[in-house]
Order: sequence, then C-alpha cells, then structure tokens
Amino acid sequence: MSDREIGSQDYQLFRDYLEKQCGIVLGDNKQYLVRSRLSPLLRKFSIDSLAQLVAKVVNSHDRGLREAVIDAMTTNETLWFRDSYPFELLKSQLLAKFRGKNSPLRIWSAACSSGQEPYSIAMSILEYLQRNPGAFPGGVQIVGTDISVDMLNRCKAAEYDNLSLSRGLSEERKRQFFQPSDGGSLKLKPQVTSMVSFRPINLLDSYASMGKFDLVFCRNVLIYFSPKSKTKILQQIAASLQNEGVLFLGASESMSGLSDAFNMVRCSPGLYYVKK
Repeated sequence: MSDREIGSQDYQLFRDYLEKQCGIVLGDNKQYLVRSRLSPLLRKFSIDSLAQLVAKVVNSHDRGLREAVIDAMTTNETLWFRDSYPFELLKSQLLAKFRGKNSPLRIWSAACSSGQEPYSIAMSILEYLQRNPGAFPGGVQIVGTDISVDMLNRCKAAEYDNLSLSRGLSEERKRQFFQPSDGGSLKLKPQVTSMVSFRPINLLDSYASMGKFDLVFCRNVLIYFSPKSKTKILQQIAASLQNEGVLFLGASESMSGLSDAFNMVRCSPGLYYVKK
C-alpha cells in the first residue's frame, strides 16, 4: 500500500473521528475523498503516510494538525446567489415583513465557507434598500459562521479571483459592489462588508452566545450529517430564531421526520420554513 492510500481500518477510525469532531458523516466508499483532501497535509506537517496522519490526529492533541484536517474535510466549493430563489424571495416577500424594525434585522449564514452566501445576502439587501430607502431604521446585521478558521480568514479578506467571480455573479453586480484589487482580483466594497461579521461556530456546539435571528440560511449543510445530528442542529436553529423567524435549507434538503418546530411555505419556485 502506498503512502497516500488509506486502509479500511484507518478509514473507519478516521470516519469515527470526523463525525465526533464536527458531525460530518462519510459514506462507506469515500476513501478517495479522504486521500485527495488529506494528502497535501503530509508534506506540510512532515508526516510520511496517511496512516500516520490519521493515527496522529486521532491520538494527539496537536491543535494545528486538527484544524488543518477539519479545514480540509469541510471546505466545499460555493457559488454567488446559489439557486437564486432564496435571494429573490428575500427581496420580493420576506424583507417587507421586517420594514420599520427599530432593532437590527439579524440574519445568520451558517457554514458560510468562503463567504459568497452572506455577501450575496448583503447585496440583496442593498438592492432592496435602493428601492426602499430607510426600510430598516435599526440597521442590518449579517453573521457568517464556519468551522474552518482558514475559510473565515478568506471571508474577512473579501477578495475573490476571476474563477470565484465567474460562479453566479453578474457583470452588473461586479461593477456595483466590487472594486479592483491586486493581481486582477476584485474586493467587495465597504458598503457590503460593513454589513457582515464572521465567527467560528461548530454546528454541533451551542449557538446561544450569538443571540436571536430573524432569518437563518443553513443551506446544503445538513446533507453531511447523521439524522441524529440533523435533529439536534434543527432544534438549536429553532431556538436561535425569533418567533415566526425564517429558515432556508438547501434545494435538495428536507426536515421531514427530523423536526416539528417549523411550518413549510411553498413558493414558486422554492420554499422556506417558518418557526411555529
């Protein structure tokens, strides 16, 4: 077996470790994913093989290695305005419900990866405010969270290369909300970044310290968790929402059999959930 292969015993050990640490469940035949995500860490941490890396991360208290492994396994590609309908529903229906709010309108983007979702929310709100100036006298607070410290640092930098910018972002929005940066990349303007803050959150931990939210985006996240963890996460999200607060899940995700804390609202297209 080569240094970059992972045996069945080590794979099972790593599967158990990953689920315990962050709730993510790997399928029976995802060795290729572990190999592709973790192999680059061998040279970085001067480790000879994936078997040794697994043993070290499972049995030691090396925080740097642990964070690098979690980052590698949880980092997923994301898009601007993914699926489009949640952002259209924000502007056409949902934001109107909060007009005149004297306290801040608070929105949480969970597992925000490299920041495209919370910044897409911010741009949607700015577009709404262009047509409805003064709609939110209490201001708007968008909080993006992720388990990956590396991803959160990228979010805070708010700088994106041409490949990232080509995924779901119109030329009009590039002109309106971005400014040139070094090396041909673009950086979001302060009017966008000032609306968004970021912090590390493991979805299996408590969210109580973040306070209450009016809307939560937890999209294309639950698919990676076991049913038990999904139920726990949905229960905690419900507790973090204001009464009649709104939850968006991913287009392919459902809470059927997992939570009875929400009513589903079907739209055309898409759907969202309202806390009972």
